[in-house]
Amino acid sequence: MPEATPLPSSTLLMLRDDSQQGLQVFMVKRHHAIDFASGAMVFPGGKLAEGDSDPALGRHVRPGSFDPALTPFALGAVREAFEESGLLLARRKGAGRFLDADEVAALAHWRDPLNSGAKTLRDMAEAEQLDYALDALITFAHWVTPTNMPKRFDTWFFLAPAPEGQIGSHDGSESVDSEWLNPQAGLDAWEKRERVIVFPTRMQLIKLARSASVAEAFRSAQAEPIVTVMPVLDKTAPGEPHLRIPAEAGYGITGIPISQIGM
Repeated sequence: MPEATPLPSSTLLMLRDDSQQGLQVFMVKRHHAIDFASGAMVFPGGKLAEGDSDPALGRHVRPGSFDPALTPFALGAVREAFEESGLLLARRKGAGRFLDADEVAALAHWRDPLNSGAKTLRDMAEAEQLDYALDALITFAHWVTPTNMPKRFDTWFFLAPAPEGQIGSHDGSESVDSEWLNPQAGLDAWEKRERVIVFPTRMQLIKLARSASVAEAFRSAQAEPIVTVMPVLDKTAPGEPHLRIPAEAGYGITGIPISQIGM
């Protein structure tokens, strides 16, 4: 069987500081009917849309500090976060601040047409006079689905601070629940089997859990090189096959039993 081509995808880890829990990240619970990670807690994300690569979007972005070749991935992350969570990293043309909660709520009617592909980020930017705040994003991780899988993704993970006042809400279709979660609390809930969190998501939580604040998470991410992770199946491991990832990726874990991948 020919090797499947990875689908370009993006994921956004939206962060905020909480007076009680410290660092929090926004997560949604996938609908049980979704074919990938059904029922699991994930960060908003998905496949890139054709419109994410529209050259005309260059007039509607505040450029990020990452490689310009990743701009479509960053735009895809912004779009997916808005579709799935209602959180939008954007400013009015010429404005210095992010859109506030009321302004974003007034744009909620764009979520469904963006999700269906009936409308694009360019359509929304031109109609609403927006600039997408790619300058608020930094790269966090890069994962590629193993070659033996029938459906593969080439996914860039980005960090961004949540705009003040924006709370977020799940879309009710792809995601059926949402919450702001402390990374370590999420890992503890997974250990107790109170949450389903698949392997790649757990690895990002492990990295985030080392930071106590948004600022610290950003400093750590900017100081560490991005090492592409494409897990490899190791059938020689004792007990059961393990999925291996490179130690240089910095997760502190180099492999897990295959039975724990989708838990």
